Amino acid sequence: MYLCEIARIKMGLVLSRKKAEIDLEAVAEYPMISLKNIQEDGTFTEDPVESFKSKEIIGNEFFTREGNILVRLSHPNTAVLIDKEQEGLLIPSYFANIEIHHASVLPGYVAWFLNTDKVKGELLKSQTGTHIPSTNKQILEKISIPELDLDKQQKITEIQQLYRKEKRLYQRLMAEKEKFYKAVTYSVIKMNEG
Repeated sequence: MYLCEIARIKMGLVLSRKKAEIDLEAVAEYPMISLKNIQEDGTFTEDPVESFKSKEIIGNEFFTREGNILVRLSHPNTAVLIDKEQEGLLIPSYFANIEIHHASVLPGYVAWFLNTDKVKGELLKSQTGTHIPSTNKQILEKISIPELDLDKQQKITEIQQLYRKEKRLYQRLMAEKEKFYKAVTYSVIKMNEG
C-alpha cells in the first residue's frame, strides 16, 4: 500500500511568509521544531526548541500532534514519531507532517519503516533541487509500506521504543562516565601539584 492511501501528508509552513521582521509586528510567538531537535535515528535531542515570532495567527494544521510523523525533507530524511511531549510545535517547511488515517496501520510502524536504510536510500536517489536537494510530497506519497497485521506492527513499534530507551540510557551513562573521567584526571593533576 502506498503512503498516500493510508495517510494525509502536508508540508510544513514556509516561515518567511509569516515571520515578524520586528517585535512590534509580532501577533503570536510559537515553539518551533528545528533540524537540531531531531537525531538521525528518529529520536529527539535534548536541545531546547526555538521560538518563532509570527505576524499572523497560524492554523492548527501546522502544529505537531501526538501520533503524527514528521519527515525531514532533506538528507538524511529522518522520520520521527510525535509523542505527547512534542505536541504543539510549529512545523517549518523543511519537514512534512504525516497523519495516519487508516485504522489497520500504526504510526510507530510507519515511522520505523520510513527510517529504514532502504527507504532513506530511495529518498536520497529521488531528491530534486540544485541548491539544497530535497524530497517533495509526491515522492513521499509513492512510498510503498509493507502490509503487516496489527500484532506484528505493534511488536516492531515496541522493539523500536525499547531500543530508543536503551540508547538514551546508554548515552546518559556515557555522559556521566565522561564527567567521572574528567573529575578523576583533574584530581590526579591537582594531587600532583600539591
